[in-house]
Amino acid sequence: MPSPRVLKLADQIKVIVAEMLERRIKDPRLGFVTVTDVRLTGDSREATVFYTVLGSEAERAGTAVALASATGLIRSHVGKQLGMKFTPTVTFIADAIPETARQLDDLLERARAVDARVAEQAVGATYAGEEDPYRRDDEQDDLEEGDDPASEVVPGPSPDQR
Repeated sequence: MPSPRVLKLADQIKVIVAEMLERRIKDPRLGFVTVTDVRLTGDSREATVFYTVLGSEAERAGTAVALASATGLIRSHVGKQLGMKFTPTVTFIADAIPETARQLDDLLERARAVDARVAEQAVGATYAGEEDPYRRDDEQDDLEEGDDPASEVVPGPSPDQR
């Protein structure tokens, strides 16, 4: 578990990087980027910045190239803003959350389709036996006093057959 200081620094780096991408980096390859998370090592030497990009695969690739070329500028700005003795190295990694969410949405859609098919098949279906095969408490009152279901002996295997 990272220390509270490391977590606070990671949050500050996230804000600094997001502001830089929004205001200072003017690379035309840079798409619509959202910084989703920053993870900082315990010694605050390495910062991993997770990001997502809205758009096509080509726009995502262009954004990755633009971020790689701006890494030095971003790192020096982070160091100036934080005033740390050692400025952490900055690494950008495309976040897998949108792809995972898309896969989960696809799975949920397939499950809904299967549920709809089962519901269609159940519309005209009838029970194989009685509709409600379980005894109810009100049925216990209807039993005669000599008909105790707990006293019935159910034949089982003989000791030789076990």
